[in-house]
Amino acid sequence: MSESFLRDKFLPVLSATTMLLAIGMIIFYLPDMKGASGETLDMSFRIFYFHMPMAITSYLAFTVVFFSSILFLRTGKYGYDILSRSAAEGGVIFAFLVLATGSIWAKATWGWYWVWEPRLTTSLALFLVYVAYIVLRQAVDGADKRARLASVFGILGFISVPLSFLSIRLWRSAHPLMFGDTSGSSGGGLEGTSLQLTLVVNVIAFVLLFITLVVYKMRNEQMEEMADEFRASLD
Repeated sequence: MSESFLRDKFLPVLSATTMLLAIGMIIFYLPDMKGASGETLDMSFRIFYFHMPMAITSYLAFTVVFFSSILFLRTGKYGYDILSRSAAEGGVIFAFLVLATGSIWAKATWGWYWVWEPRLTTSLALFLVYVAYIVLRQAVDGADKRARLASVFGILGFISVPLSFLSIRLWRSAHPLMFGDTSGSSGGGLEGTSLQLTLVVNVIAFVLLFITLVVYKMRNEQMEEMADEFRASLD
């Protein structure tokens, strides 16, 4: 099985199929959810099954930026820099979607699109850190200088990832804690095979989508670099 077949045919088809399955499970497979007082929740709770997988995928993306930045500084191989850039751009997209779906969920749950509570605030900070990472890459001239500065930024900026993830455990939060001890948050938790299976499938679907985006972004970046080198050879 050739690399081009995996990249151009298998991966996109697998990603699209898994995403369709995930959406179908959210619409048709999930049972009605009950609130803390036993009332049936409206359709807004299904946003969670997009929201949390997107958040996990954004954390994964910025973790890739962190490790590929370290590897670039250690080896000087520009393939790692291309991976960092591609993962960061994908991560910013997912981080924005986390904020958007979180705002919709907040409106349905709390009556406001935005509440300055720990998880939302640290998620916004996470998004802005990696927007700044992308802006830095655009602002610095010189490929080597740009790659090294971006790598340092990508390493230092990674602190925003565990800060966002641990925020509802470090500070009292209105955001529900879906796993672990919920005593410090507004409750939550996933009980039941259908809920857990739907979440797992959606996480897989969004991770596959992220991988597909990164693979195509890296391919485009490599083709652009080859074109630049070819044009430079003609001068």
